Amino acid sequence: MSKNQVLVTGGTGYIGSHTVVELQNQGYEVIIVDDLSNSEIEVVDRIEKITGQRPFFEELNLVNESGVEALFEKYPNIGSVIHFAAFKAVGESVKEPLKYYQNNICSLINLLNSMKKYKVENMVFSSSCTVYGQPDDLPVTESAKVQPAESPYGNTKQICEEILRDTVKAFPEIKAIALRYFNPVGAHSSALIGELPKGVPQNLVPFITQTAIGLREQLSVFGDNYNTPDGSAIRDYIHVVDLAKAHIIAAERLIEKKNEEGYEFFNLGTGTGSSVLEVINAFEKINDIPVNYKIVDRREGDVEQIWADTTIANEILGWKAQSGIDEMMESAWKWEQAIRKGNA
Repeated sequence: MSKNQVLVTGGTGYIGSHTVVELQNQGYEVIIVDDLSNSEIEVVDRIEKITGQRPFFEELNLVNESGVEALFEKYPNIGSVIHFAAFKAVGESVKEPLKYYQNNICSLINLLNSMKKYKVENMVFSSSCTVYGQPDDLPVTESAKVQPAESPYGNTKQICEEILRDTVKAFPEIKAIALRYFNPVGAHSSALIGELPKGVPQNLVPFITQTAIGLREQLSVFGDNYNTPDGSAIRDYIHVVDLAKAHIIAAERLIEKKNEEGYEFFNLGTGTGSSVLEVINAFEKINDIPVNYKIVDRREGDVEQIWADTTIANEILGWKAQSGIDEMMESAWKWEQAIRKGNA
């Protein structure tokens, strides 16, 4: 029997849920594994509502080695793994480094051990542009130097990429693609799934939307004295649906054996940098609603400016971002309103 199932770890999370939707839209059978530490089980219902198909769901922390092995035993037709599941709050990782090293690294090792044992060949890994730190040159190409990590979270991404590189070298039957994201934002056009962080948001756009709807009193802009046109930090924001589609393209590259190396990595962004103030202004303009914000001191560990050179992703992976900042801000606001009205 062919191995046609895709295991999506962290599949009820923000990027994971959008990827599950795109996989099912392409006809793949999906198994979600998630410990629900930063997501809600209701997301499975919402995915079913969007696609008309309910993914399999298993609640499991991937640090549990025997649990991971039992998962692969239960689903013998897994052909590919898309691995999102990880702790990702930069500030928390500085305060609790061991929590991050144990969760993010052990989960990958357990998955790879079971992939090897059960002959699952393909992994797409959720990495991050944090591996580049503050780059020497902009835009950032894949040949840019990997800088010392700014946080334990960033270091786990670097270490996990090294583990993948060593694993595929030792066990050539396993192939892997790491996708180095820039800044995912926005939500699905249905407003049924989107970014819903537990507690105080760590990212800009949820803080914008929560401030606009009155959940937060004020948005803090960390610094207006950077060496950028308007003084605020610059990032490459990418629509989460565009990002999700890249995972399917990467998985199919491995499934169809089009990869040129056992381990490959690609930058995923739009190739355009937007400042914090530009993002706020875009949100206010497209949604016709003001955002109460104030300028405060810079935040420790923040990179001044970074955006992607997407040439390799466009030409070799065959993927290109489609949505601009206006579409990102419009969908994010539609999602925020749906949540607060109880429609999501």
